[in-house]
Amino acid sequence: MDAFFGSIGYLNAVIVFCVLVFVHELGHYLVARWAGVRVEVFSIGFGREIFGWTDKAGTRWKVSLVPLGGYVKMFGEGEAIADADGVERPLTSEERAVSFAHKPLGKRAAVVVAGPMANFLFAIAVLAALYMAHGKPTPADFQAQGVGAVQEGSAAAAAGLQAGDRILTADGRAIETFDDLRAAVAASEGEPMNLTLLREGERLTLTATPRPRDPDAEETSYLLGVTAPVTSFERQGPATALWGGVTETWRLTVMTLEAVGEIIFGQRSVDDMGGPVKIVQMSNDVAQLGVLSLITFTALLSINLGLLNLFPIPMLDGGHLAFYAIEAVRGKPVGEQAQEWAFRIGLALLLMLMIFITVNDVLSIAT
Repeated sequence: MDAFFGSIGYLNAVIVFCVLVFVHELGHYLVARWAGVRVEVFSIGFGREIFGWTDKAGTRWKVSLVPLGGYVKMFGEGEAIADADGVERPLTSEERAVSFAHKPLGKRAAVVVAGPMANFLFAIAVLAALYMAHGKPTPADFQAQGVGAVQEGSAAAAAGLQAGDRILTADGRAIETFDDLRAAVAASEGEPMNLTLLREGERLTLTATPRPRDPDAEETSYLLGVTAPVTSFERQGPATALWGGVTETWRLTVMTLEAVGEIIFGQRSVDDMGGPVKIVQMSNDVAQLGVLSLITFTALLSINLGLLNLFPIPMLDGGHLAFYAIEAVRGKPVGEQAQEWAFRIGLALLLMLMIFITVNDVLSIAT
C-alpha cells in the first residue's frame, strides 16, 4: 500500500481533494434530504461532466472535469422557475414543499452548516480509526531519551551533536521538550547558540549555528538538524479512540485558528499559508512517508476545509450562515440586492486571495 501511494506522485492530491469534497458535499446532501429538500445535482468537480448517473430520487450524481471542489444543487436555491415558454411562474404547492428557499430558517441553516460539520466528523472518525488500528502516538520523553538523530551535513553535525545527547539548556534557556528546542532555534535567528548537554553522564558545552531553511528568502526559519526521539504508538479501544479523535480535532482546530491570527497580525510569515499548489506538493511529499502519514494529512486538511468554510465570507458556508443570523435578528431575509452585492464582493476577495496564495506557493517552490 505504501509503495502504491508513493508511486502515483501528484495523483495523491487529486484523491485527497476528491475525498474531502465528497465528504463535505455529502454532509449538505444528507441533511438536505432529511429536511425534505429535493437535491437535483451532486457533483465532484466543476465544469463538463465526465460521467454520472441519476438515482431514483432524481438526483444527478456526477464527476466533472475540474476536481478542485464540488457542489450540491438544491431545488429552489436561487433560481427562478420558468414554464415551457421561459416565463417565470410561481411554484406549485408540491414544489414549495421540496424547495430549499421555502424551508424554515433552522432547516436552511442546518443544511448549510452540515458541510463543514461533516469535515470535522470525518477527521474525528479517521483519527479514531487510526488510534484503534495503528495506535495513538505518544511523544517520547525528550529529556530522558535525548536527540533522536542528527542529520548529515547539518548545523548540529558540524557542532558535534550526537544521537542520544540530552540537551539541558540553549543560550541559558531550559530545554525540557523538543518544542522548547524548536523555540530556542527560532529565537536564535541564525546566531550561534551555546548548548549545554549530557552525553553518557558527562556534561558538555557545544556551540551550534542554525542554518536558514531557505538561504535565498528574505524571511526564513532556521534549522539545527536534529530529530525528536522515536514516538511510540499505543492501540486504543473504540470509546477511548473516539474521544482521542475529538480532542485531537479540537487541538488542531485551535492551532489553525491561532496560526491564522498570527498571520493576520504579522506575527507569522505569509509563506506559512498554503494553497492548491502547496497542498499538491505536500500530498506527494507526505505520501512518500507512507499511507498512514497520508491519511493523517487528509484528516488535517479536512479540519482546515471545515474551518475555512465557516468563516463569515460571502460565497462560503459561513457567509450564508451570517445572512441567516441577520435574518433571525431582523425577522426577515436580507434583501436580494444586498446579498448579490455581498456575494460579488466575497467572490472578488476569494479570487484575489486564491491568486495571492497560488503565486506565493509557486514562488516558494521555485526558490
